Amino acid sequence: MKPYSSPLDNSPYPSSYYYNSNSIFNTVFSINNSTTTTTTFINSSFETMRRRPRTTLLIFLLAILAFAAYSLLLSRDAVSHWQPDFDFDDLPRKLNAKNHVSVTTDANAKKNHIVNEFQHQHQSRRVSSINFKQSFSTVSVLLPDWEILLLVSPNTPLSSSGEFNCLFQNNIMSPARFSGVLPFTNRTTFKCDMPEPARRRKRLAQPMLVTGRSENENHDQYPAPELLRWNFLVYESFSTEDDVVLFAKGVTHRQGYDLPPKEFNCVFQIGNGIRTAVTSSVQEVFRCHHPDPSILRSNSRIGVSLEIIQKNLVVPSVAYYSPRPKPRPNLKPKQNDSPFALQMVRSKAHLQAHIEAQPKYFLCACTMVYNVAKFLREWVVYHSKIGVENFLLYDNGSDDDFHGIIKELREEGYNISTLLWIWPKTQEAGFSHSILYSKSKGLCTWTVYVDVDEFMYSPSWGNNDGNNGNGSQIEGENENELEVLPSLKSMLPREDGKYYNRGGKIGQVSMMCLEYGPSGQRQHPVQGVTQGYTCRRKVEQRHKSIVLVEAVDKSLWNVIHHFQVNQGEGFRSKQLGPEEGLVNHYKYQAWDEFKNKFRRRVSAYVVDWRQNVNLNSQDRTPGLGFEAVEPKDWTQRFCEVKDERLKMLTREWFGSFTPNGYRMAWQTR
Repeated sequence: MKPYSSPLDNSPYPSSYYYNSNSIFNTVFSINNSTTTTTTFINSSFETMRRRPRTTLLIFLLAILAFAAYSLLLSRDAVSHWQPDFDFDDLPRKLNAKNHVSVTTDANAKKNHIVNEFQHQHQSRRVSSINFKQSFSTVSVLLPDWEILLLVSPNTPLSSSGEFNCLFQNNIMSPARFSGVLPFTNRTTFKCDMPEPARRRKRLAQPMLVTGRSENENHDQYPAPELLRWNFLVYESFSTEDDVVLFAKGVTHRQGYDLPPKEFNCVFQIGNGIRTAVTSSVQEVFRCHHPDPSILRSNSRIGVSLEIIQKNLVVPSVAYYSPRPKPRPNLKPKQNDSPFALQMVRSKAHLQAHIEAQPKYFLCACTMVYNVAKFLREWVVYHSKIGVENFLLYDNGSDDDFHGIIKELREEGYNISTLLWIWPKTQEAGFSHSILYSKSKGLCTWTVYVDVDEFMYSPSWGNNDGNNGNGSQIEGENENELEVLPSLKSMLPREDGKYYNRGGKIGQVSMMCLEYGPSGQRQHPVQGVTQGYTCRRKVEQRHKSIVLVEAVDKSLWNVIHHFQVNQGEGFRSKQLGPEEGLVNHYKYQAWDEFKNKFRRRVSAYVVDWRQNVNLNSQDRTPGLGFEAVEPKDWTQRFCEVKDERLKMLTREWFGSFTPNGYRMAWQTR
């Protein structure tokens, strides 16, 4: 077992990004008690003057008290109050050097007390000032590239009009951009950039979210908590009927180097802190037991985090615990029911159980998206044609016309669900979450995991004989005529279980990828990627998968759109041959489109292109460095094989001649 690594190890961020390890708060102060500083100073002064004459000491103390009272009177309208979001017990408040929870262990104590760091992390700041129109209760997280994420307390009323700003220390302002509402905690989010002067401070404090502007007001006087860091944070939780799933950043730094579950506890902020054992710890996903429901408070929001036992630390958290979901009620017959009534109840119960056991959609598609409005329509229209019934999109903070396109597609009859998943570089965790979400909602039997620039198909669909076995046959108006529809469903095990007895039950079907290059294009092709990019690399690349939701291993482990199936339940994966199924990956597009990828990589374990490390990684673009500089021969790169199979197939399905020329069904101009 490898020792636990600090979140500072091998970090790409500058040292100022992290907590100041030399700053330890030695003074315990009481929230909402503005006389603490004065009292501490008085005690210190008394200690140094205790041998002086009593009269002099008395005069000095009276002067200090008078000054404190006068200062309090003048500043009562501008003082910043820190109030917890929760109704906590009165616990000691003490931070360690890295803003983690310090867990004190006393052999004589009946319980271990969690220092009230949850209160520090989940507390909300309410500022009363004549210089601000309004301020809001928030918790802030420092993201990569000096971007600040502000999480507004649930059910906080916000005006749709008005100018929102982040107020940093020294009255430095930065515009705040609305970023959406988190679906499970109903928390409105904003983002703002940390101005350069604010980055140079020794201690990076959380900004205020305000409307209007401040004049002649010193923000430094307000006791602001230190910014939470994205590189070490519990950011989401999900409750199933059986357990609680936490998503934590920075605990596992390298793929395949997971600490065993016994190294962790889940910590629920109830009283002095309730711990339950972690049963699974893989990548960013940690599963643990529910707390005893008898100790839960009603109508209270409960913070939840992850304790690293060996380090005696609780990871900072912005996550909240949701109680165990209640199972759906079962219909049970009453003792006095007639035989007919008993039969009806049993029939209804059987029907209900059958309905609950059947997901709403047989085949879904899931992916994580960021600013894909220009590509989304083609991807949805195409995959809907080949059998996808519902699309589950994890929005990674898009700020283009993504939601406008979604609205149009829904109005046209496509089933699309979107979830704001604002956390950066968490693709694997998002896909793990999608399995939990699908199960909880009874959504999908099978789910396709491909990106918006990837298109699944079978080369045999281009055959016209209708006998390739990759089509779904349905009866036409004439019973002697059969219409052959291409479908991904034909690649999956049949419901009669034909493929379930050959080495185990098939829980995942995978196919290899073909990577396409710019194909001479200098801008996004108006007829779509399937029409514009027709030249590819010769070698087949890593596979993408269609996953049986119930077959996914309990750990939820996944990588590159491929899950680990539950072998203990007899499931296995099946690899399709190149003539059975392929994925056209339009990876290297026109330069202006491709360079946008330098903004972010969504995978937690794939190095960003901008970092001058691991230059020989398979995830890097061959022959391209770590700067977004277009090579002179970019338009002709990666063109080893001319391959127009999917282009011709989609032209047949979606193309038509119009008064404005030949157009594809997804064209908007």
